[in-house]
Amino acid sequence: MLVLMQATLWAIAGLSALPFVLGGERFMFALGLASLLLALFTCLLAIGLLWRRRWARRWGIRFEITCVTASLLLLAVPIGANRGPVSLMVNILLPLAVVGLLRGKRMRAAFAR
Repeated sequence: MLVLMQATLWAIAGLSALPFVLGGERFMFALGLASLLLALFTCLLAIGLLWRRRWARRWGIRFEITCVTASLLLLAVPIGANRGPVSLMVNILLPLAVVGLLRGKRMRAAFAR
C-alpha cells in the first residue's frame, strides 16, 4: 500500500535526523520528531483506510493534497531544497498517486457501504 510506503519513508527520514542531534545540531531533534509523528499519523491513516473508514478516506485526500502543495512550495522557494528525481517521486508523484487512487470510482464504491 502506497500510504504505508510513505509512512516508512518518513520514519526513515525521522530516524536518520536523530544522530545529528549528538553532533550538536539541536534543531534536528524537532525535525526528526516531526517526521516520526507524520509517520505515525500516516500509519493510523493507513489502518483506517484498510478498515474502510470514511473519515480515513477524507483525511487521506486532504493530507496528500497538503503534502503536494507543501512540496511544490518548497520547490518554488530557492532555499536549497533537493530537486532530484527521488525527491520529486517521493514528495510529489507518490502523494498524487494516492490522491488518484483514493478518488477513483472503485474506492468510492468500496467506502460507500
